[in-house]
Amino acid sequence: MAGVATGFDAGQIFTSDQELVPRSAASLQPSDARAKFLNFIRNFRDGNVFTYRDQLRANYVLRKYQLEVQLEHLKAYDEALADTLVEAPAEYVEQFELAAKDAAKQIFAPGGSGGALPDDDPLAAGKEGAAGGVGGGLGGAGAAGGSPAIADIQVMLQTTSVPIQLRDLMSVHISRLVFIRGIVISASRTRAKAAGIVVRCRTCADEQLLKGRLGFSGIVVPRKCLRARQGQGDDCGLDPYLIVADKSDYVDQQTLKLQESPEDVPTGEMPRQVLLSVDRNLVDKVVPGTRVALAGEYTTFSGATRRSRSAGLPSPYVRVIGMRIDEDGTGRASTSFTPEEEEELRAISEQPNIYNHIADSIDPAIFGHEDIKKAIACLLFGGARKQLPDGMRLRGDINVLLLGDPGTGKSQFLKFVEKVAPIAVYTSGKGSSAAGLTASVIKDPSSREFYLEAGAMVLADGGVVCIDEFDKMREEDRVAIHEAMEQQTISIAKAGITTILNSRTSVLAAANPVFGKYDETKSAAEQIDFRGTILSRFDLIFIVRDQKNEANDRRIAQHVISIHKSLEIERTVGDLPIPLLKKYVAYARSKVSPRLSQAAADSLANQYVNIRSSVREAARQSGQMATFPITVRQLEAIVRIAESLAKMELATVAEPRHVDEALRLFRVSTLDAAESGHLDMGPISEEEKVALENCERHLAKILPLGHTAPLQRIETQLVQAGYKEYTIRRAIGASISRGAYEHTNQRRMLRRVRS
Repeated sequence: MAGVATGFDAGQIFTSDQELVPRSAASLQPSDARAKFLNFIRNFRDGNVFTYRDQLRANYVLRKYQLEVQLEHLKAYDEALADTLVEAPAEYVEQFELAAKDAAKQIFAPGGSGGALPDDDPLAAGKEGAAGGVGGGLGGAGAAGGSPAIADIQVMLQTTSVPIQLRDLMSVHISRLVFIRGIVISASRTRAKAAGIVVRCRTCADEQLLKGRLGFSGIVVPRKCLRARQGQGDDCGLDPYLIVADKSDYVDQQTLKLQESPEDVPTGEMPRQVLLSVDRNLVDKVVPGTRVALAGEYTTFSGATRRSRSAGLPSPYVRVIGMRIDEDGTGRASTSFTPEEEEELRAISEQPNIYNHIADSIDPAIFGHEDIKKAIACLLFGGARKQLPDGMRLRGDINVLLLGDPGTGKSQFLKFVEKVAPIAVYTSGKGSSAAGLTASVIKDPSSREFYLEAGAMVLADGGVVCIDEFDKMREEDRVAIHEAMEQQTISIAKAGITTILNSRTSVLAAANPVFGKYDETKSAAEQIDFRGTILSRFDLIFIVRDQKNEANDRRIAQHVISIHKSLEIERTVGDLPIPLLKKYVAYARSKVSPRLSQAAADSLANQYVNIRSSVREAARQSGQMATFPITVRQLEAIVRIAESLAKMELATVAEPRHVDEALRLFRVSTLDAAESGHLDMGPISEEEKVALENCERHLAKILPLGHTAPLQRIETQLVQAGYKEYTIRRAIGASISRGAYEHTNQRRMLRRVRS
């Protein structure tokens, strides 16, 4: 009989490990495997460099007790040994780490149990100095000439093999070494894991050291005294052992949750997840939203919460043995290209008028909207990220807002971008909350600890977030993404967790006007229910109108009917198919980071001053303020657009022609929207001021405190009272600004909230 030790391993109680069943591939004796691993560490060389011996020496001097091993190197040195490691990592990773410790002993303590280096070994000449120098630094060498204590070495496996998908992990992979990739969506706090516990018999005071395996495995405490069982004393009774916590060995351990990357999830499928256990030097290396490729042992555990005390069904998890972190965040779905692929992509970039070819390849099923397609092409490629000497980062991702009538293809553009972007997450504004877009704090029901779980903008780090029905989002939810859109980070300060997550992503949003359809008789300010704080974060804002034109309607009808009739899309010469376009976008994002030339910078500065002057002059003449503010953010937006145009050509420098096209796109989008309507906030004369005050008093009589009425009816009554429409709109707008009234029901109703 055996009992489960409690009280020393916080969080969960786990069953003991079963005896491993010998495999034919794992028939190598542990002692023989240890010797072979030691020979590999000592003798493997790349040219004239002893790769792992030198790495071990350098890491140990820096107190980094780890050894990163490329599995391909081990296969080249001893293929049978590598296969044995893959087949039974639970047994042989431990032997690999013992061999690494033996190698460290030979390097830094030649007189230790690890044995001495041979006389003809290159390390033999410098081993005296190495032992003395490092031993003194570590404080291990005694004055009497004792050898320094050698720390345990953690072996981390790396590989260039193609990882398998999380949904492909099956029962045949249990207890084997697997290579997977994905995105970390949650991370627990670091806690102490008992690697070995010292137990003392309460009757005879006999002490025993009980070793355990890392991961989610537990340690079984004997229910009978081992000393008495061996016939060396009297019976000490049942459950005599107490855990001596001060003498036990602990290592750092952290639990992660890995999810399939969004681009790897089949359409209509739920993303798969798997638990990860990381320990020692792999702890606190990742945060939610980090993309990783890892090697680990796919195994199972059976645990229960402390409340229920019942063992559940075995659950799979991966005990991580090596992890590679992707930190660049630039189109990481396809960052490796063969020389043939690079040559093909370079040839595409040299085609004349490649910019128009790429724009024509953006959702050819939609007729027209050439400028919107060019803007989406700029969004896909993005500008160049920059980091200033003081550490401040300037974003290179481009944000685009499509605002307009239903049935104009806005949602279709978003779906197309989701397919083409190297990394993309599609969401709807109505079903999205602030926590779902940024990050949420979740309480673990078993350990009762809080941990972070990443949202859409963190999962899309390095790609594009497509938000449909942007106008249907609640105002407080839209405010939550302000930081993510400009600073490209998400700050969390909840439940004792304070951290910053990366959100280096572009935002493509689609929205409808306040009244559902764009009304040409009303100003843009009346139809756009967004604040200037969110509008200024969009680099390009397009107002998409369903214009009624007979010739244009006929061409659209013919285009749509031809698609339904032949199920084919007519393509022009030079158009790129979706797989090739996706590969070209990933290549450009990962390989090219253009900068403005001096001539382009001077041209842009002059043009920006002219734009500001024209907007200011228009506001002065009309006495009204522009709907969209023109600020330094718009200048940076033009820079990013120019850089993206250069990136489409795989050019390293943005020329004046790129700046000219960027300015043209800015004029036909944001600037055109800014000039299409005005907010009534300009200066007024004394006569208008009196009329405005009288109109506000009349409005208060029409709508008592706490009442709601249709806005159109209120405006009609005020017109009948003799007030001008301009004065009425201004009086209502000023009252709303003071907080006395508020719009409801998509601005169709007006409610008085205070006097």
